[in-house]
Amino acid sequence: MPDLDPTTDFIAGTAAGIVGLLIAHPFDTVKVRLQNPDLSSRYHSVSHAFATIVREERFSGLYKGIASPLATCAFTNGLVFASYKFFLKAQKVDDSIPSLTEVAIAGTCCGFAMSFFSAPIELIKIRQQSMLESGLGSVSVSKLIYSIHREHGLKGLFRGLTATAFRDCGYGAYFLGYEATSRYLTAPSRLDGSTSLSDSSQGSIPLWVLFVSGGVAGILGWLPTFPMDVVKTRMQSTEIARNTVRSEVTTGDNPYRTTLSTIQHSYRTGGVKVFFRGLSPTMLRAIPVNMATFAVYETVANILSS
Repeated sequence: MPDLDPTTDFIAGTAAGIVGLLIAHPFDTVKVRLQNPDLSSRYHSVSHAFATIVREERFSGLYKGIASPLATCAFTNGLVFASYKFFLKAQKVDDSIPSLTEVAIAGTCCGFAMSFFSAPIELIKIRQQSMLESGLGSVSVSKLIYSIHREHGLKGLFRGLTATAFRDCGYGAYFLGYEATSRYLTAPSRLDGSTSLSDSSQGSIPLWVLFVSGGVAGILGWLPTFPMDVVKTRMQSTEIARNTVRSEVTTGDNPYRTTLSTIQHSYRTGGVKVFFRGLSPTMLRAIPVNMATFAVYETVANILSS
């Protein structure tokens, strides 16, 4: 990535995030439905889930819950890239090119910090995606926030925070995959960091390199932490899925009340394979979404810095 000021990082990250979200959200809706223990039995496969949602809820059903991440996309995705650069620079005492170890550490710290912002956003999105009524959501974002806050207080909006933090630490592998692949493709013999996309003097990076590096980043960013995404989804979806309007399910009778209880109950009832439920649509979206995300980021960044 070019070495930019935080404002440019934020703007470029925002543009990239919006494009990635519009491409990814239908796949994310299918993933959430497959991971939700109350809804997963309705769908036999990824293709069947897509077809069923479109048939029963129209095409707009695939975009349920998009309002919450789209409204905050300008903040969260811009902050991802800006905070990543902050943690990267915090490790440096000079202007040398960051090593891949430093890239991984910066990405992990970035993901952990971002989880405090993404947890409530994901909670609202997942609960809207779990609604079976047609349309973009039978309950608005504001009503959901009010309902959760009334029943559980402020901490209710941060349900699943621990699982979200563990999942978002995958940004370490995400940025590592991007940086390592792009360095390899632009200078195969210099993986030690002596050549890096962080060096703005290299000029623009070929588009095909951005596509390949972004695709690799998307895959590596998800694979190590995907089981925690399943845990997070189960925790954040169960209370609302059984009674969307009245939200009467209490955490006391909920086997998904904590991260540990969710892991234990999920393993007892579904075995190891349950922690990879929804992996197919995630991998299907990971490559094109992150190809587009990094290509847009680099393009916008180069335009703003020229």
